[in-house]
Amino acid sequence: MARRIIIDTDPGQDDAVAILLALSSPQDVEVLGITAVAGNVPLALTARNARIICELAGKPETPVFAGCDAPLGRPLVTAEHVHGKTGLDGPVLPEPTMPLQDRHAVDFLIDTLRSEPGGSVTLCPLGPLTNIATAFLRAPDIVSRVEGIVLMGGAYFEVGNITPTAEFNIYVDPEAADIVFRSGVPLTVMPLDVTHKALVTKERNDAFRAIGTPVGEAVAQMTEFFERFDKEKYGSLGAPLHDPCVTAWLLKPELFTGRHINVEIETKSPLTLGMTVADWWGVTSRPANATFMGGIDADGFFALLTERLARL
Repeated sequence: MARRIIIDTDPGQDDAVAILLALSSPQDVEVLGITAVAGNVPLALTARNARIICELAGKPETPVFAGCDAPLGRPLVTAEHVHGKTGLDGPVLPEPTMPLQDRHAVDFLIDTLRSEPGGSVTLCPLGPLTNIATAFLRAPDIVSRVEGIVLMGGAYFEVGNITPTAEFNIYVDPEAADIVFRSGVPLTVMPLDVTHKALVTKERNDAFRAIGTPVGEAVAQMTEFFERFDKEKYGSLGAPLHDPCVTAWLLKPELFTGRHINVEIETKSPLTLGMTVADWWGVTSRPANATFMGGIDADGFFALLTERLARL
């Protein structure tokens, strides 16, 4: 039976690929809705981009909801320097014609988790955790009804990509991340430690283009766009595809390896704000709250991605 998910996202080219992978795999995951949050770009653009991606996938019936336009208690930090001014720079894609739902994303999260059987919905955040934390604060009764949270965020051995110690999604709203990591919901975390091993090399991008469809071409152009920034920054052979690791884990968890450990979020220190303090070596007595991934079968990951994207 297909796993029922809500994708919470701030697209972002790599978010786009993660959403496309989910929409291409209805036998494995049923996307109940997509909730947009401010992050890589402001909310108006993330809500627009989510709909552009649904239409690119040929799935305009997918409900998209706009959520929180700013972190819980901080000014919004965005990442146009990575993703371009629209968040989806690279391909030229038409403006969406499908409507944005008139319900707030947080209301959709709360209503869905209350109305669906307990333990039947998995949340898949690909951006800052503002929408999820707001829903948990507003409706504490839903926390125990979440099957699990599979998220892209954080880093330990790879330290940080927006500050020396913090990964972007967690840094943008560390208070929201703290609420989610303390919630007691089973967490599966895709940190930079694993996503930086999922690199789009020229050969892998050529394989996207060789699909020969609008989706394949758009994905190739998106990854080429943010590759320029990442290659220069990391000195690597290609750009990391962060967010699709979340969807890939839902489809083929055997592609990943990690440890069930304690992870806490730094919310006070100006030096390490937003750091995911992962007790990888088990040196504290703090209880494990997250499966923190560290390894990936990158060839298997890209084979899955190419095969599934070709279905759209």
